[in-house]
Amino acid sequence: MALPKIADAREKTDQQIADRVLEVKKELFQLRFQQGTRRLDKPHQFKHLKHELAQLMTVERERQIKAATQAE
Repeated sequence: MALPKIADAREKTDQQIADRVLEVKKELFQLRFQQGTRRLDKPHQFKHLKHELAQLMTVERERQIKAATQAE
């Protein structure tokens, strides 16, 4: 499984990004829970989900900054 591309995150709407951020955070929680109980099958998913979360939050912040500069 390849790492997600930031172009995919930029194509999403603000609401889709916010929803996906919540989903990824829940998935990371579940992975941490599985790791704690030693039932984690795919440890590489941590990297993929953290990478995707960072991209989504970056795009979200870029849009906030753009909206603030346009409002001035």
